[in-house]
Amino acid sequence: MNVINKIPGPILIFMGALSLSFGGLIVKSFEGATLWQILFWRSLFFALTVLTFLIVTYKKNFFNSFYESGLPGFFGGIVLSFGFCGYVFAMYNTSVANTNFIISLQILFLAIFGYFFLKEKISAITLTSIILAISGVFLMVGNSLTPGEMSGNLAAFTMPVTFAILIMIIRKFPKVDMIPAQFIAGISSCLIGFFLSEKLMISSHDIFLGFIAGFFQVGFGFIFITIGARSTPSAMVGVIMLSESVLGPIWAFLFVSERPSTIVLIGGSVILFAVLLQFYSLLFSNKQIK
Repeated sequence: MNVINKIPGPILIFMGALSLSFGGLIVKSFEGATLWQILFWRSLFFALTVLTFLIVTYKKNFFNSFYESGLPGFFGGIVLSFGFCGYVFAMYNTSVANTNFIISLQILFLAIFGYFFLKEKISAITLTSIILAISGVFLMVGNSLTPGEMSGNLAAFTMPVTFAILIMIIRKFPKVDMIPAQFIAGISSCLIGFFLSEKLMISSHDIFLGFIAGFFQVGFGFIFITIGARSTPSAMVGVIMLSESVLGPIWAFLFVSERPSTIVLIGGSVILFAVLLQFYSLLFSNKQIK
């Protein structure tokens, strides 16, 4: 824990984003597992990873760590579990590119939530970014009119929303250890997968992928992000997390030959431009304050 805490927050955020970027590739690589089976095994191994981390870190104070995280930790965990479910559902039903481009909207959701809950003003540039991003989403979603892919695109929205809520909780309570919330999220989504799966047993190949997803991709990803977000401004978190949206489709293209359509690339480019415009707005406002 002390070693991780010595790593600068922005670097931890990038390490987390890099880990998360392999999510689409892993989900697309499952051979016969159903959506809910993937969710169950992924969440189970994620919960075990966080549990091990908590035991090694806190030792005798393990149970006390949950008490000290309090309501912010419990609420953050429940919210994040919905994001886990939406992520797997989206990756299972639509393309990696669609899902990752929609996930990149998290920085705009941070701005919107900041306006409503923290009374932060929305500048003209931010408003322009939001309109551009919505236009990009309409391009992508309008190109995906089949029921399955449409539902996947809609489910993808749970990730930027829940991630923005989690980051706001972390920034609101920087002294609260939110790692226990990760365990709560893992157990909650694991239970959802358990109750919605007709059977739990899958091939050894798919169980191994579930382990990789839970341990490396989500486990390391969210532990790094949760710790790094304590000392990293919300806006910077959103911008660094953009690397997940860029790298995810690249891994899918290189290893499972998933090629996004031209409309998806255009819509995704509009979204990325909107996010970068928002980043410019934040840099400009920070210079004005200084």
